[in-house]
Amino acid sequence: MIKLFRYLLFFGGLVCFGLGNALAIKVKFLGLHPWDVLNVALYQHFGLSIGTWSIICGLFLVSISLFMNRKYINIGTFLNALIIGPTMDFFLWSGILPNATHTWVDYFILLTAIIITGIGGGMYVAGGIGAGPRDGFMLSISDKTGLSVSKARMIVESLVLIIGYFLSGPIFIASFFYTFIQSPMFHQSLNFFKKIVEKIEKRQELKQSIPFEKLG
Repeated sequence: MIKLFRYLLFFGGLVCFGLGNALAIKVKFLGLHPWDVLNVALYQHFGLSIGTWSIICGLFLVSISLFMNRKYINIGTFLNALIIGPTMDFFLWSGILPNATHTWVDYFILLTAIIITGIGGGMYVAGGIGAGPRDGFMLSISDKTGLSVSKARMIVESLVLIIGYFLSGPIFIASFFYTFIQSPMFHQSLNFFKKIVEKIEKRQELKQSIPFEKLG
């Protein structure tokens, strides 16, 4: 029961994360998260699809993490790398997402996208199936350099943003605000879903501790 719930939470989180990223890309002129800036820039230069570049970048980071510290790599890491990209492409190609209006509405769309992504991130991490390729990479960098995870993230994402800039990726003011909005949503979502997982685990343990005769 709990294992099934964890996987449902994990996959549901990945879908939300992909949806949030796709929605943000619809108003990309306002700015994107550093990794999406890079994915869009690579798509604009070399073709394929944005989701495909998300997969390629994710697997590239996984391969580096395998050499640096493979304890952060497991089945969830590969699933994360392989599912979010196609989910993004599905929503971008489906025609169900709103298009940019170049009015104040676009800011509402972007805010919604960031919130959905933050909730999705909290969901899949709370599932406990494994860290994403980017998270695992940050943790590996932190272990190797002695930097805190937050500092490692800031350095890596700043470098990614610089690369995206030189590739003419969609960088604007929102690119610098993602952390201030998405991180709190992520933490709130993570804490909320962690409590749900813990409650289900406690109920399951309680049922297992009741003598068989009483269950009858």
